[in-house]
Amino acid sequence: MTTVGSGKFTYEFIQDWPTLPAGQDLGVVSSVATDSQDRVYAFQRKDPPVMVFDRDGSYLNSWGMGAIADPHGINIVDDVVYITDRADHVAVKFTLDGKPLQVIGDRGVFSDTGCENPGDLCPRAAGPFNYCTELTTSPSGDLYVSDGYRNARVHRFSKDGLLINSWGQPGEEAPGEFHLVHSLLVDPEGKVYVCDRTNRRVQIFSPEGQFITMWTGMGGPDNIVRDEEGIFYIAEQADESGDSHVSIWDGDGTVLERWPIRHAHGLEVDAHGDIYLGLTIDQSVDKYIRQR
Repeated sequence: MTTVGSGKFTYEFIQDWPTLPAGQDLGVVSSVATDSQDRVYAFQRKDPPVMVFDRDGSYLNSWGMGAIADPHGINIVDDVVYITDRADHVAVKFTLDGKPLQVIGDRGVFSDTGCENPGDLCPRAAGPFNYCTELTTSPSGDLYVSDGYRNARVHRFSKDGLLINSWGQPGEEAPGEFHLVHSLLVDPEGKVYVCDRTNRRVQIFSPEGQFITMWTGMGGPDNIVRDEEGIFYIAEQADESGDSHVSIWDGDGTVLERWPIRHAHGLEVDAHGDIYLGLTIDQSVDKYIRQR
């Protein structure tokens, strides 16, 4: 048994955790999410895009054939699935069994930021969407979308999908400047935590987009999640050491634990405190079982 971490954040590492049907392999796993029954949803860049497993890794079902062109972000809140279809420039809500509930944006239509190569610092920010990256909800019911690979903005929508406001500009230093807005979450107080990946920081804003503070000293943050105890977990791209990491932070921005991992693009923590990593390069899901 391989263990990582220390103290209350000690985990047993399970590499290549899922068991798939005979003859099947996972594709590029962009992200992962869990529902109220601790089922795990692996969001992969091949059909079917959503693969569902129980918490032991046994395959249950799949959905989404032909419905998602370019899977990127997935969240599940109150058993509603929130996804972004990156290259189709839409954010979509689904039921747990894959029935679409809401689409924000127009498929195939992107805003004019002057950016041609995804991941470049865009010449200018614009409206929704241009390679959006993650969709989530908030205590108020408002929806937030990080946008993304060819934009430099966070967009806030009403629950009905009407744009309320947007914030962010391309840049590499000042608060509110973004270079590849890759993921976000909203905490119970409504604060918005934004993964500013290429700038290697997480910026924190009020619900309206007013800058509060930032966390630095990390590799490029791919994904951020918060558990029920108010602890934050970040999947970091390679830092100066060349290693990717999972890091665990308290609400004040203090690092509680960090360890090297295989490159992870997505991350989830379930109700038991177990960590799941969606792997792009290795095309799998790794699991870390919390030891209590």
